Amino acid sequence: MRALGAAAHPAWAEPSGALQLLPLTTAQLDAVMAIESVAYNFPWTRGNFIDSLAAGYPAKVLWDERRRLLGYYVAMAAANEMHLLNITVAPAAQSRGHARHMLADLMASCRQRQAGTLWLEVRLGNARARAIYARMGFAEVGLRRGYYPAPGGGREDAAVLSLTIDPERARNGLD
Repeated sequence: MRALGAAAHPAWAEPSGALQLLPLTTAQLDAVMAIESVAYNFPWTRGNFIDSLAAGYPAKVLWDERRRLLGYYVAMAAANEMHLLNITVAPAAQSRGHARHMLADLMASCRQRQAGTLWLEVRLGNARARAIYARMGFAEVGLRRGYYPAPGGGREDAAVLSLTIDPERARNGLD
């Protein structure tokens, strides 16, 4: 699969090789943590990733043709639903369609697992991510007050988003 909307940028372009989405393993955690620590003020810990892998959560890493880590996601499958826990694109690789590429892969995983709904939380202040989710068809369905830590010891609200995964539309090539 190729990244959706990949822009021609010398450092992060996808010249001829395909991007690879592969299962996340503990051997890749140093590279994942390097991105996580620069992408967020309040990053996941190595333990969060290890616990997710130990629990068998769907988790993938996105590599370019030069074996540079572009991003990753971790989700949790349960009772005909999927919950996106973490999706991150390396700051230097953003605005190239990589988040949409990973979300499309996760949506395909939902269809394979017969998960009818994909859920996630996103900071209210994260307009960029909220715009991506809206373009992908997610609807804001709720609010979690004080969900995320914020600078200065405060808390930030999260929008709760959901996406209905329609297996019939996918079978007909409409998703």
